[in-house]
Amino acid sequence: MKRAGNLFDSVANFPALMAAGRKALRGKRPTPESMAFQYSMETECLALERELRDATYVPRPYRTFTVMEPKPRTISAAAMRDRVVHHALCAALEPQFERCAVYHSYACRPGKGSHAAVRQVQFLARRSAYFLKLDVSKFFETIDHDVLKTAIRRLVKDPLALWLVDLFIDHGAPGSPQGKGLPIGNLTSQYFANHYLSRLDHLIIEDVGTAGYVRYMDDMILLDPSKAHLRKADAVVSAFASDVLCVRIKSEATVLAPVSEGIPFLGLRIFPSVVRFGGPAKRRFIRGVRNLDRWMAEGTCDGETYTRSMASRMGMAMHLDTAGLRRSLFGWPKGGAGMIRARIG
Repeated sequence: MKRAGNLFDSVANFPALMAAGRKALRGKRPTPESMAFQYSMETECLALERELRDATYVPRPYRTFTVMEPKPRTISAAAMRDRVVHHALCAALEPQFERCAVYHSYACRPGKGSHAAVRQVQFLARRSAYFLKLDVSKFFETIDHDVLKTAIRRLVKDPLALWLVDLFIDHGAPGSPQGKGLPIGNLTSQYFANHYLSRLDHLIIEDVGTAGYVRYMDDMILLDPSKAHLRKADAVVSAFASDVLCVRIKSEATVLAPVSEGIPFLGLRIFPSVVRFGGPAKRRFIRGVRNLDRWMAEGTCDGETYTRSMASRMGMAMHLDTAGLRRSLFGWPKGGAGMIRARIG
C-alpha cells in the first residue's frame, strides 16, 4: 500500500485549525476555558499554526479525573488548544486509516458508530448458532507505542506529520509505564487505538474466517455455525494479540455461547429478535432516572439540565426494546418528549 505524504500542510494551516476549533467546541458544555478560546479563536489558531510550522508546539499537561461508571477509569482531558490540534490531525489521518479499515470495524469511522454495530450484530445473530465475545484487557493502558508507531508508518511517510503523531503518542497517559498506554478521553487516542487493531481485523476475516464479525474499539464479536471453529479462532486471535500487538485478550471475560442466550456487547444484551439493556446498564439507567427525578423534586436540578439529561437517557432507551421498562418507570408507553415535558411541568 502506497504511503501518504504531504499531510502536515493539511494540519498546520489556519483554515484547517479554525475548522478543527469549531469541531472541538461543537456540542460541548461551555466552560471558562472553552469560552475564552472561542472568544479569541482566530488569534489562538494563528499561534498554533506558527508553533506547528516552527516545530515548537508542545502539548500541555492533562487535567485528570476519575469516572466510576460503567467502571472506574481515569480520564485525561487535554487543554482546549491541544484538542484543536487533535481534531486537525485526525481529519488528515482519517482517510489513511480508512484505506486499510475493514467494513466490520465500527468505531471512529464515518457512517458507522455504536448503533450500527449493534444492528449488525443482531443481523448476524439470526444467521449463526454461536458467538465468541473477546475484548482486550486494559486496552488503552497497554497499547505499545512502538507497535502503534510502526502501524501508522505503514500508511504515512510525511516526516512532519509523523513528528506530530509521535508527539501525542509519547505524551502518553499519566502514570503509564514508559512506552505504553494512550490517555483515555482524547480524540487522537480513539483514532490511534481503533487503527491499532486493524491488523487483527484482517487476520480474523482473511485467515481465521468466520460467518460474521463485528468490532467496536476493543470489543469483538465473532459468529459462526460451528462452536469448534470459534474455539480455534479464540486461540489464534489470542496468540496474535499477545505475540504481534503486545496486548492480552481478557480470557476471564471471553464468552463462547449460543446466540439464543443473548450476546453481551456495548453494555447491551443482543438476541436475534430483540435488543435489551445488559444487567449493569439497566441498573445504571434506572438509577439515573430516579436520581434526576429526586434532584428535580429537591430543587437541586433546573429544568434545562433535567430535560437535557433525561433526553440523553431516553435517546438510548428508544433504540432498544424497552417498552416494558419505560412503562414501569414513567407510566408512558413511548417514554419520549411528552413524558419529559410532563415531569418538568
